[in-house]
Amino acid sequence: MTRFLISEENPTGYRLEDILTVIRADILKRCSKIALDERPEAQQVVANNMNVLRNITEAIELARDSTHILDKAFGPTRAWDGGPPRIGEHPIRAQVPLVPLANFELCMP
Repeated sequence: MTRFLISEENPTGYRLEDILTVIRADILKRCSKIALDERPEAQQVVANNMNVLRNITEAIELARDSTHILDKAFGPTRAWDGGPPRIGEHPIRAQVPLVPLANFELCMP
């Protein structure tokens, strides 16, 4: 079961892009409190946070893109209503047994 993200087992969860957007806003608020602190330690933390914000923004864009792909291909999620996942565990694949490949890796036949 996912803890924060929406899933079949957690229909009240959140979309990844929504969680990341809230985290980004929290970091911005925290940064605003130390942005004018000229001590080297504070400035390094601000610089680090700017890099984190850039990476989170990129992750938000990727998550939104994934949501768009899924919405376009399969329609809007029904997970909030307890519906099945749009991708992942597929009924046909769930019935196919996994077989060893080279004694160290599992793959679908």
